[in-house]
Amino acid sequence: MTSLLSTQEFWQYLSIPVIAALIGWSTNWLAIKMTFYPLEFIGKPPLLGWQGIIPSKARKMAAISVDATISKIGTVREIFQQIDPKVLATHIVYTVDPRIEEYVDEMMLKEYPTFWENLPTSARKMVYDRVRKSTPQLVDNLVEDVSDNIEDLLDIKGMVIERLASDKKLLNRIFIECGEVEFRFIINSGFYFGFLFGLVQMAVWYLYPSWWVLPFFGLLVGWATNWIALNVIFRPLHAKKVGPFQVQGLFLKRQPAVAESFCHIVTHEILTVGNIINAILDGPKGDRARNMVKKHIKPLVDETAGMGKALTQVAFGPTGFATLKNQVGEKAIEISQTSFNNPVFEKDRARAVESIMVERMIALSSEEFQDLLRPCFQEDEIKLILVGAFLGFGAGVCQLVFVFGESFL
Repeated sequence: MTSLLSTQEFWQYLSIPVIAALIGWSTNWLAIKMTFYPLEFIGKPPLLGWQGIIPSKARKMAAISVDATISKIGTVREIFQQIDPKVLATHIVYTVDPRIEEYVDEMMLKEYPTFWENLPTSARKMVYDRVRKSTPQLVDNLVEDVSDNIEDLLDIKGMVIERLASDKKLLNRIFIECGEVEFRFIINSGFYFGFLFGLVQMAVWYLYPSWWVLPFFGLLVGWATNWIALNVIFRPLHAKKVGPFQVQGLFLKRQPAVAESFCHIVTHEILTVGNIINAILDGPKGDRARNMVKKHIKPLVDETAGMGKALTQVAFGPTGFATLKNQVGEKAIEISQTSFNNPVFEKDRARAVESIMVERMIALSSEEFQDLLRPCFQEDEIKLILVGAFLGFGAGVCQLVFVFGESFL
C-alpha cells in the first residue's frame, strides 16, 4: 500500500474523479451566476460580452412570471377587494383630516392670496369646517366609484411587468429567493455527479488511454451535471412511490414554502396600496381616473362656497371659480398619491392580500406551479449548457497535458 501511494501514476488516476467533481461544481456555479448576472451588459454588444439571462430579457421574464402566477391566483377585483375599499377610504380621511387647514390655506394662498388674506377669520373657519364635514362622504363616494370600475382602471399585469422590467434587481431577487434551495442543489450536485462521472472516466482512461478520452469526458461532465440537476428539480411532476420513498421534483415538493416567499415579495414590494393607486392615476386609463377624482371633488367647492357662491364668483372673476374647482381636483389627486406613504398601513394591507394569494398559489397544480421557476432555466438554457461543456472540455485538455503529460500528437 505504501509503495502504491508513493507512485505518481496512482495520484494521476486519483485526480481524475476529483477534477471531474470540480468541473461539475464550477460549471454549475457559473451557470447559475450567468443566469442572473451581470444586471447590465458588459463587453461589446452584440457578441463580445454577457448580460445575465434574466436581466437581458427582463420584460419577457416578468410577463412569464405574471402569467404563471398572479393571473392565476387573483383577479384585479379580488385583489382590490382584499385591500378593502372601506379601509382605504377611512385611511384617506384619517390622513387628510388633521391637515385640512393646511391644505386649504396652501391652495388659496397660491391661487388667490389677496382674497384669502382679507377674508375674516370666522369666514375661513367656516370654510375649514365645511371641508372637514364634507370630506368623509366625498371620499367614500370616490373610493366606491373606483372600486366599481377597478377592472377598467387598473391593468395589474402591465403594472407588475413595468415594475419588474424597470427593477432588474428585484426581478432577480424573486427568482433567487424562490429557487434558493434548488440553485444550491444544482451547484452542489455538480460536485457529486461530476465525481461519479469521474470514476467512469478513470476506468475508461485506464482501459483505453486515448488522447480524446479526458477532453470528451470533461465536456460530458460540464453538460450532463447541469442537465441531471434540472431534471431532479422538476421531475417527476407528481409524487411517485419508489419502494418506501415518495419521489417528486425538489422544487415541486416545496410548493407551500415557495408560495409564501413569492407572495410576500409581490404583495409587500409590488402590489402595495401606494403602487396600485399610482398605477390607477398614471396608467393607461389615468385620464379617466383623474377625471373621476375631479368629478367627486367639484361638489365640495360648491358646498363650501354655500350662500356666498355668487360673491365668490365675482371675487374670482368669470373663470376663477372654475379654475378653483380644477385646482381643488388637482390637489385631491396629489393627496391621493401621497396618503399611502405609511409603512404600517402598507404592511397591514399587504398581509391582507398576501393571505389569499398564498392560499391560491398552494392550490395550483404541479404543471402550473413549475412555471414560476422553470422559465428562468429554459430561457437560453442551451447557452449555459454549451458554456459548461466548453469549460469541461478545456479542463479535460489541461488534465491531459499537465497531469498526464500527454499531447494531441
